[in-house]
Amino acid sequence: MTNLFSTLLFASACNLDTVLLAAGFRMRGARLSFSGVMIIAAVTTVITFLSLAFGRSAASLLAPGLSRALGGLVLAGMGLWCLLDGLRSPKQEAAFLSIDKNGTAWVILAAALGANNACAGMAAGVSGVDPCLGGAVNFAVTFLSLSLGHWLGRRAEEKGGWPGRCALPASGVLLVALGVLKLRT
Repeated sequence: MTNLFSTLLFASACNLDTVLLAAGFRMRGARLSFSGVMIIAAVTTVITFLSLAFGRSAASLLAPGLSRALGGLVLAGMGLWCLLDGLRSPKQEAAFLSIDKNGTAWVILAAALGANNACAGMAAGVSGVDPCLGGAVNFAVTFLSLSLGHWLGRRAEEKGGWPGRCALPASGVLLVALGVLKLRT
């Protein structure tokens, strides 16, 4: 159960920017197609799986207790950096791509989101997050994050704004929680 909870924390931390990005796209009038959502979820999941697998392989080179502690410290450190950076920056804005009809923008967007997951994925892999479980949970959380972001963007259009600057600090809090959890287990 702890492994599933850790994996959910990891996937949630990696996908807060996905929620923000989907909301921003919706607020700019773009609609997420099912194929776009599937492309983004698939590409980010492959990148996340590979980074988790790489981290797990690197952990096999370290002493058993050291790998979990090292991974937990790196995750907590990344979380603190995100938290402090988010609190320091007065305004967080996502970069927006124009949506084309052949899906190229979706692949580019997915690669950018996946790259964001890669560093955290390597640290999470070192700390013991299973690559298969992490990939599956990431796919589901990415799919849900895109849907949630699209819905929030629509609500923001109706209400006239959305606090996007909360995504980075919230992601930092989740990464710190995951790092501390890994240090304790």
